Amino acid sequence: MSNTNGNTSPLLHVSGLTAGYGQSQVLFGMELQVLPGQCVTLLGRNGMGKTTTIKNIMGIHSPWQGQVSLAGKAMAGQPSYKVAQAGLGLVPEGRQIFPNLSVQENLVATAADRRKKAKPWTLERVYELFPRLGERCANFGNQLSGGEQQMLAIGRALMTNPELLILDEATEGLSPKVRQEIWAALALLRSEGMAILVIDKNIVPLLALADYHYIIEKGQVVWQGSSEVLRAEPEVRNKYLGA
Repeated sequence: MSNTNGNTSPLLHVSGLTAGYGQSQVLFGMELQVLPGQCVTLLGRNGMGKTTTIKNIMGIHSPWQGQVSLAGKAMAGQPSYKVAQAGLGLVPEGRQIFPNLSVQENLVATAADRRKKAKPWTLERVYELFPRLGERCANFGNQLSGGEQQMLAIGRALMTNPELLILDEATEGLSPKVRQEIWAALALLRSEGMAILVIDKNIVPLLALADYHYIIEKGQVVWQGSSEVLRAEPEVRNKYLGA
C-alpha cells in the first residue's frame, strides 16, 4: 500500500549527505526520504552515486557530512550491523550470498525478529514467496543460478524482518523470466505494506511498482516526482536515464 499522507513522518530520511572515497567526492548534498509503506526508486546512470548513497545509508561507509535517520533515530556514522539491527535490510549489488552455506543456512544465518512483528518473516514465508528456494534449500549458495541467488539475497534480507528493504540493482543480469518473478515478489511485498527503496535500470516495471522516484546525477538529486509525472515526462527519462 502506498502511503502518500503528507503528515506521516519519514521512515528513512537522508539530508545533506556528502561522501566519497579518499580525496574523491561522490555525493554532493544527497536528499531523499521513504515514508512507511512507500516504494521509492533511486535512478540514474552508472557512476552517479546510487550505490555510494546506499553504502552510506547502510553504514558500510561513513558520510563526510549530513544526516541519515530511520524512524527519527540518527544513523549516520553507525556501524553497518547496528544499522541492520535498527531495521534496514539490504539486498546488495552482486548479491554477496555465502557460497559455502546451503540456501537454508544462508536464510537463517542473520535471521532475527527484533521488533516482534505480527507476521514475521520465517523460512516458510520465504519459501512461499520464492518456491524455487524451497526446492533448492539443501543446495549450496554457489550451486544456484544468478536468479536463484538474487531470490536468496532478498529472502535473507527479509529474514531480518526489516522496516525498510533496500535493493541495489534488483534485477541486473537476470533473464526476463526471473526479472518478472522478482518484480512480482516486490509488488506482493509492497501490497503487504513493506517500505522499499530500489535501484534498477528497468524503468517500465519501476513505474508500475513505485510511488516516487529520485533521479540523481553527479551525486545529487536532479529530479524527483511520482510515477504518474515521470511517465508523462519522456524528456526527463531521455536526459538522465537514456530510457
